[in-house]
Amino acid sequence: MSFSDLKKQSSLGSLTQKLVKEVEKMNTTSGGADERLWKPEVDKTGNGYAVLRFLPAPESEDIPWAKMYSHAFQGPGGWYIENSLTTTGGKDPVSEHNRELWNSGNEGDKDVVRRQKRKLSYYANIYVVKDPTNPQNEGGVFLYKFGKKIFDKLMEAMQPEFEDESPINPFDFWQGANFKLKIVKKDGYWNYDKSEFDKVSPVLDDDDALEALWKKQYSLAAVTAADQFKSYDDLQKRLKYVLGQRPPARRVDEEVSDEDNSRGSFQPSFETRKAEQTVTAAVASASSDEDDALSYFQKLAEE
Repeated sequence: MSFSDLKKQSSLGSLTQKLVKEVEKMNTTSGGADERLWKPEVDKTGNGYAVLRFLPAPESEDIPWAKMYSHAFQGPGGWYIENSLTTTGGKDPVSEHNRELWNSGNEGDKDVVRRQKRKLSYYANIYVVKDPTNPQNEGGVFLYKFGKKIFDKLMEAMQPEFEDESPINPFDFWQGANFKLKIVKKDGYWNYDKSEFDKVSPVLDDDDALEALWKKQYSLAAVTAADQFKSYDDLQKRLKYVLGQRPPARRVDEEVSDEDNSRGSFQPSFETRKAEQTVTAAVASASSDEDDALSYFQKLAEE
């Protein structure tokens, strides 16, 4: 753009309009929802339904899921929302701090640990068979983030409890089964107890189509790659800040920039101020079940 064009746009007011549109675009795309991730939606009553197919490990990988530990809690200095280094077997400052509190002999410290405990999430590639709320997703390959309850259903399918039940590999293209995801709102949280696997069937009848589907899958190794974690020192600094052990104050815009840019793309994209306003009560009342914790963070991300 030339200087004369710049002046012309200024007189017409078009530059302001263009900037406003750019901000709107940033708010809806950049730092927002990851298009690789599929998320279920519920209706006004809190119920949701979809049919998914869990897919095998992607090319050059062996395991069809990835797991991630993370922490999300509020302290005097704000929110701590970070992936945990224990995911990859490393030492993590929050886990070490929690261990010290737990062994302090003070029952109040144990309550603090319960609020600060790590949360477990899983990721897997899925094929969306049916998505009544967003039918445009049907036939697509996505990453799906889920909690312990759904992972337990996957394990139960592979290792059934009763003799009259045949084991299946829910991640198999040919001998797997569609998963009917049924969400019911219970005590304010999403409940998945009614979800179940259908009968054994191939994902698609054509092997060429299956191979093409397989090549569309996303890397699961990338979920826990090194760039998804901050360093121990950076996490420790953040923890001390959140706990009120603050270094000299930093500008808010610097903190927000750090939150947005220094962690990997699989970190939940929360807005710190919205988090402080929306989930304080949910954090305090969340049960020990990991899916309960997952559901309120998911609701936060969707707002």
